[in-house]
Amino acid sequence: MRKIPVLMIFSLAVSLFSACKNKPEKQQETKPKQDSTAAFILKKESFDKQVSFPGELIPLERVEVTAKVTGYVKSIKVDIGDRVQKGQVLVTLDAPEMITNYAQVNADLESARSKFLGSQDAYKRIVQAAKVEGTVSQGEIERFKTQMLADSAAYVSVQSRLNAAGQLNDYLTIRAPYSGTVTQRNVDPGTLVGPANAKPMLLIENNSSLRLRLPIPEAYSAASPENASVSFSVDAYPGRLFEAKLSRKSGALNLANRTETWEFLYPNKGNQLKSGMFANANIKFSRPAPTFFVPTSAVVTNLERRFVIQVKDGKTQWTDVRTGINVNDQMEVFGELAEGDTLISRGTDEIKEGTVLTMKIK
Repeated sequence: MRKIPVLMIFSLAVSLFSACKNKPEKQQETKPKQDSTAAFILKKESFDKQVSFPGELIPLERVEVTAKVTGYVKSIKVDIGDRVQKGQVLVTLDAPEMITNYAQVNADLESARSKFLGSQDAYKRIVQAAKVEGTVSQGEIERFKTQMLADSAAYVSVQSRLNAAGQLNDYLTIRAPYSGTVTQRNVDPGTLVGPANAKPMLLIENNSSLRLRLPIPEAYSAASPENASVSFSVDAYPGRLFEAKLSRKSGALNLANRTETWEFLYPNKGNQLKSGMFANANIKFSRPAPTFFVPTSAVVTNLERRFVIQVKDGKTQWTDVRTGINVNDQMEVFGELAEGDTLISRGTDEIKEGTVLTMKIK
C-alpha cells in the first residue's frame, strides 16, 4: 500500500479551508424602512390676540388762523398757551385804504339814494299832471319812468358795494372759530399779513378730546377690537395706561403701506395729554367667527405661490392659501380648505404633488 506524504495532506486541508472561507455568503434582501411624515387634522379655532401698534395723538379740532385781507397787525390779544372761547377777538388789523374805500362807497350810496328819490318824486309829479288831459304826452311820462328805474338800479348797486366793503371791514377783526388753546403765534403788532403769508398768524387746537390714530395692517382690518376700545401708554407717564374708544375707521387701505387708519377718541380731562405725543397702543383682537389656524411651518412660500400640502387618498396635493394673522407659532389661512382635511405639519416644495406618504397624525 502506497503511503501519502503528510505534507501533501496538510496542503490539501489548507486549500479546502480557504475555498470554504472565500465562498460568498447569501445576502438577505431587505427593503428600506420609510419614515412617517407628521401631519394634523385641520379644524377651526376662535381668535383672540393682543397686538401693539405705534400711534399719534392729534387734537379733535385744529385751525390755522390767517388773514383774508391784506393789512397790518394793529393788536394781538392772545399768546401761546392761552385758552380762548368761541367768538373771542384774537387779532385786529389796520388797513387804511379799506376804511377809506368804505367811506367813499358810503358817500356814493347817499348820492345814489338822493338821485333815486329825486327821479321817483319827478315821476310821481308827472303822472299826477298827466291826469289833466293834454298837459303831458305819453312819451314824456315814459322818459321819467325810465329815469326813475335807472336811478333805482344804480342805488341798489351801490348798496351791494357798500355791503361788500362792510364785509371786508369785518375781516379786519379776527375771532376764534371755536373754544380751544393757542398753540402757536407767528406775528406781532405791525406785521404785514394777508392771504399770501406762508405761516398762519395763530394756531388754535381744541384738545378737550384727542384723536388716537393707528395704522392697522391689512391682515387685522377685518378683526374687531375687544369692547371697541384700546389701552395705550405715552412716554410722559411711564407705567400708566390710558383708554380710548373706537370712533371711526377710514374704510380704505393706504396703498403705500397697506394699512387702514383707525381712530380712537380719548376724553382729555384736565389736558393731561398733549397733541403730537406718540403712543404705544395695545389692541385685543377677535374674529366674529372661528377661522383656520395652522402651524407656521405648514405654510410653504416660493417665488410662484403660497400653499399648504394636503393629503387626500394617501397622496399629496398643493392647496393655495392667503395668510392672515400670526398668533405665536400659528398662522391664519384662507383658501379651499375644510374642517377634517389632513395637512402636513412641516411643508416644503420638495414634496411634490402626487407623492405617496406614510403619515403620523399629531
